[in-house]
Amino acid sequence: MKFSFPWHWGKSHKLKPVTHPIRHLRPIQSGDSRQKKIQPMVTDLYHWLLVLSWPKFLATIGIFYFSLNVFFALIFSLTGDSIANAKPGSFLDLFFFSIQTLSTVGYGAMYPKTVAAQIVVSVEIFVGLISLAILTGLMFSRFAKPTSRVLFSEVAVVCPFEEIPTLMFRAANQRNNRILEAQIRVSLVQDEQTKEGHKMRRFYDLNLLRSHTPVFGLSWLIMHPIDSNSPLYGFSEVSNQQQRLELWISFTGLDESFSQTIHSRYAYEGADIRWQYRFVDIFHQTPEGKWFINMDNFHQIEPYHPKSPENS
Repeated sequence: MKFSFPWHWGKSHKLKPVTHPIRHLRPIQSGDSRQKKIQPMVTDLYHWLLVLSWPKFLATIGIFYFSLNVFFALIFSLTGDSIANAKPGSFLDLFFFSIQTLSTVGYGAMYPKTVAAQIVVSVEIFVGLISLAILTGLMFSRFAKPTSRVLFSEVAVVCPFEEIPTLMFRAANQRNNRILEAQIRVSLVQDEQTKEGHKMRRFYDLNLLRSHTPVFGLSWLIMHPIDSNSPLYGFSEVSNQQQRLELWISFTGLDESFSQTIHSRYAYEGADIRWQYRFVDIFHQTPEGKWFINMDNFHQIEPYHPKSPENS
């Protein structure tokens, strides 16, 4: 049956900012066999500056700018009385003179009056031009970097779907746009030991009922049937925690607004998988046939109670 699906957003049904912490990708715990290798930021400074949060990035740039002007002010102080109209022995005047030089805005009352000062000024102007070019490139890269606002449910559930135990979790697009050619992959990660005693982490891809959607606008319920071909076949809530398994989620799609590929990741631990639970419905239909989505119930789950034969 073909029907239209008009979305009407009420005041309480819009995509609201989530007030609780959202984990985009949970790091591997310290007890795991894999050791995390921390690469010094100096060896990849460009990447480090790109992935910094905006407050830390702006603070880093501010500290660098302040330190650079202090450095050149110290050099000017070593050249003696080389700045015209600067108060003798005033480091503050030299500091502000360095700011004028580094920013290449031109001089006011103060200007260099010796050859030594002219040399320092030439070097500082060159450093200022290079720093401005680098900062401009960093700012452009950070603004142009595609970012995703894909929200995943806090927990995953396992309940029957068409009489087959099925792993389910939700995803939602938090932006008021559409993601084209969205794809999602789910991998089971668990610790195993070979017959020879080697400990390792094994990855198993989980088959999904629908791993691709041409248009991802609002909500998506991802489902994996736990049949005899599933790596989760025979697992239980207790065995999940004993074997310390994890589910790694990888999402990719094309942002319609920017025509750029976006990525998002998430992870569920064994304790995040709730057995014999199901998600609370987030879709509601009015008597007029219009559909609403209530994001307040996005993370909500409820116990699953099988229907008795007389009630089915």
